[in-house]
Amino acid sequence: MTRQDSIGTRKTKGFLSTRKTCALSLAIAMAFGASAAANAGQFYTHHVRNAVSSNTAQLVSSLPSSKLMSLDVVLPVRDQAGLDNFVAQVTDPTSLNYHNYVTPAQFTARFGPTQNDYDTVVQYLQQHGLVVAGGSRDRMDIQVIGPVSAVESAFNVKMRTYRHPTENRTFYSPDREPTTSLAIPLWHVSGLDNFSQPHPLYVKKSDYAAAHGISPDAVVSHATTGSGPSASFLGSDMRAAYYHGGTLTGTGESVGLWEFYGINTSDVALYYSTAKQTNPNNLRVLSTDGTSTGCTGSCSDIEQTLDVTQAQGMAPGLSNVLMYVGSTDTAIISAMTVSTGGYAPPATIGCSWGWTPADPSTLNPYWQKMAAQGQSFFAASGDSSTWSTRNEAWPADAAYVIGVGGTDLTTSGAAGPWASETAWVDSGGGISPDKIAIPSWQTGAINTSNKGSKTYRNGPDLSANANFTFMACGNGSCTYNEYGGTSFAAPMWAGFVALVDQSLASHSASNLGFFLPTLYSNNINSSSIYAATFHDITSGKSGSYSAVKGYDLVTGWGSPVGSGFMSQYGQ
Repeated sequence: MTRQDSIGTRKTKGFLSTRKTCALSLAIAMAFGASAAANAGQFYTHHVRNAVSSNTAQLVSSLPSSKLMSLDVVLPVRDQAGLDNFVAQVTDPTSLNYHNYVTPAQFTARFGPTQNDYDTVVQYLQQHGLVVAGGSRDRMDIQVIGPVSAVESAFNVKMRTYRHPTENRTFYSPDREPTTSLAIPLWHVSGLDNFSQPHPLYVKKSDYAAAHGISPDAVVSHATTGSGPSASFLGSDMRAAYYHGGTLTGTGESVGLWEFYGINTSDVALYYSTAKQTNPNNLRVLSTDGTSTGCTGSCSDIEQTLDVTQAQGMAPGLSNVLMYVGSTDTAIISAMTVSTGGYAPPATIGCSWGWTPADPSTLNPYWQKMAAQGQSFFAASGDSSTWSTRNEAWPADAAYVIGVGGTDLTTSGAAGPWASETAWVDSGGGISPDKIAIPSWQTGAINTSNKGSKTYRNGPDLSANANFTFMACGNGSCTYNEYGGTSFAAPMWAGFVALVDQSLASHSASNLGFFLPTLYSNNINSSSIYAATFHDITSGKSGSYSAVKGYDLVTGWGSPVGSGFMSQYGQ
């Protein structure tokens, strides 16, 4: 372990102090639903799916009272207005608090639940027959296990099963919004339903071809310059393309990976033996809620393995790749904001999964916590082209998330530098289906050319290669030029920013953190900074949008020019 309690301990050099103010829009900091705040005994978020509340999902039966359920009960932040203000300042390059991040302990002291409130909720849950299995005050959550009867008693609901309106299965859900007899409101309870099942954001070439009525051989045109078998791209090729000739390797840094299933580490070893490269052996797999860290039976670990190898390829000297495995979103993200398993919270995080929470504000406290602590969270923008449903966009359209779209990359040769890049035809992007309000820092990037919205959040923010040009291993075998998707691009960017953070550390400066306010301001107000730091993707289209000069809703600002990006943001 090399960076225990390091987040929040670096001092900023005050760089970029002349840039235009980019305060975050406080209007998007927390979406409390229809009411401004919950009353005692209620929750700030909602839990019942529209299919249930509108009676469009057919009731099947009651969930057996003895069936065990695992839940994650989340407490709200203590001073929401103060947190809004702090996050706005710590991400504003003109503020005296710019990059003056807090540690997890400092965050709890200023914004977390009080010890009394936390203990009160623990006692309440135990009194209703639920067993505490994890969580902490610093994580703002309490993980519990108990029978359905105890869940119904604690939260004043009836657990039912329903016919899913769009999938051939049943799902369980509470019949009404949960409440408690506590004198304090709570934030959320994760695990009360399984309406939305998480899915990895990669796509298989043969599936893409079948869906579009074409031959698989007609899909890829640029799988000709990689270092892997069949000229497929390795993670090291992406480093060469976007950081050609650079010497930073990520030493002293950790990258976090968000996973809903565990991994067979033998598949990572298989990747490196097939690529004839040395395995960094820096993967640490951490269970956030008791979920298995292995992948057996029907589990597939293609997503998990590609996430690891893309992050390692971009930053081969990382001290740790921390894979956080869990069954609920709040359990995973809360563990990423504190020391877990003896490892400090990672400064950069990649998430290549999509799912649809009942309430899009569910994770806002944790994303704000990450911004306050100097953590960067990258989310794949998906592989369904233009966003049309919440299931396609989340979590890349969230306010404090850096959405990563896809491109089609050509290099000069195996392990060669960047040659050209166009928009990837399936890159996810568009206007937030979750109706997340547009952040103040994004409004200046929207124009008639990119056809974005000045009312809602637009995505993605940036991009990297996602075409069917990769070597991918999983389930005991490897494929070449068969898998693509923004799943590859998100961990790529997480690894790249780990290099930036390494450079900042060498200058005694703070982590780059949530850098979108600074990035948008620079690119909007300085064409020279933009040209030096990004490949502006101006050709190709995906769905309803085309790549255009400057920001667009297919590739965002584009892919990184490694040397220029490092010079601008890494000193």
